[in-house]
Amino acid sequence: MGHLPFTIHLHRSNHFLVALRKLSRYLIASLSRVFQKKFRLQMRETGAESSGRAKACLGHSEGRTPLATRDAAFAVRIEKEVSTTNRLKAFLSRYFYFSMSLVMAGLVMWGFSRTVDANLLHAKPPRPLLLWLHGTAFAMWLVFFILQSALVRVRKVSVHRFLGWFGAGLAPVMVVLGVTTAIVMTRFDIAVLHQKGVESFLSIPFEDMLVFGSCIALAIYWRTKPEYHRRLIFIASCGLMDAAIGRFDFWFNHSIFYAGLDLLIVLGMMRDWIVEGRAHKVYLYAMPPIIVLQSLAVYAWRVNPAWWQGITRAILG
Repeated sequence: MGHLPFTIHLHRSNHFLVALRKLSRYLIASLSRVFQKKFRLQMRETGAESSGRAKACLGHSEGRTPLATRDAAFAVRIEKEVSTTNRLKAFLSRYFYFSMSLVMAGLVMWGFSRTVDANLLHAKPPRPLLLWLHGTAFAMWLVFFILQSALVRVRKVSVHRFLGWFGAGLAPVMVVLGVTTAIVMTRFDIAVLHQKGVESFLSIPFEDMLVFGSCIALAIYWRTKPEYHRRLIFIASCGLMDAAIGRFDFWFNHSIFYAGLDLLIVLGMMRDWIVEGRAHKVYLYAMPPIIVLQSLAVYAWRVNPAWWQGITRAILG
C-alpha cells in the first residue's frame, strides 16, 4: 500500500488510538478514490449502471455499518450523475443536428413572418421575380438540411448520399442568386423606392455568400469524412440565419445579428465539448476567419469607407 503519512507508536495507548483514527481515515479516503475511479471507468465503457448493481458492487448487506451506508449513498449519487451525463451525451450525439435544423426552420419562419407579407407577398410596388426565386431556393436548402439530418438519424446513409448531390447542385445556384438578388434589390431600392444609403449594405449578403460557398465547397471536398462534412454543412446553414435574425429590429438596429448567428455555431462547439470532451478542429479553424469577415462586413456597411463606396459604385453602375 506504500508508505503511510504517519507513524504508529504501539508503546503509548493514546498515540495508538490517534494513529488508528488516522489509519481509518486513510483507508476511507483510499476506498473513496477507488469507488470514484471505478464509476468513471463505467461511464466511459458501459454507461450508467443500475443502483442495484452499484450496491452489489460495494458488497452491502443487511447489517451494513454507518460508514458503509455513507459510502453507498456516495456511490449512488455518482451513479445518478453518470447516468444523467450519459443520457445527455447520447441525445446530443444522436439528435443535435436534426434538432438544430428544426430550430433554424423555426427561426426563419418566426423572423420572416414579420416582413414577408409587406415586403414580398403583398408588396407595393411588387418586388422583382428574382426575389421570389431567391426565397424559393433558400427555402429548399432549409428543407434539404432537415431531410438530410433526418436521413442520417434513421441510418438511411445511401439515400443521404444520393440526395447530397442535389444539395451540391443547389448550393452554387444559391450563391449566384444571393449575390445577384442583393445587387438587383439594391438597385430597386434606390430607383423605385428612392431609399438613400442602402448600397453599403451589399457587404452583408456578399459576406454571407462567401462563407456559405466556402463551407459548402469544403464539405463536398471532405464528403468522405463525416466528422468534417457534417460540421461544415452545419456552419454553412447557420451562416444563412442572419437574414432571419435581422428581421428583429433590436438585432438589426444594433448590428448584432451576426452574434445570434455565431451563437448557433457555438452550440455546435458545446455539443462537441459535452460529447467528445473538446471542440472539433473544424470550428477552431473556421470561426476566426468567419468573425473577421463578419466584422469587416459590418464595418463596410455602417461606416461605408471611401474604398467600399468605390466598389459599390462599380457594382451598381
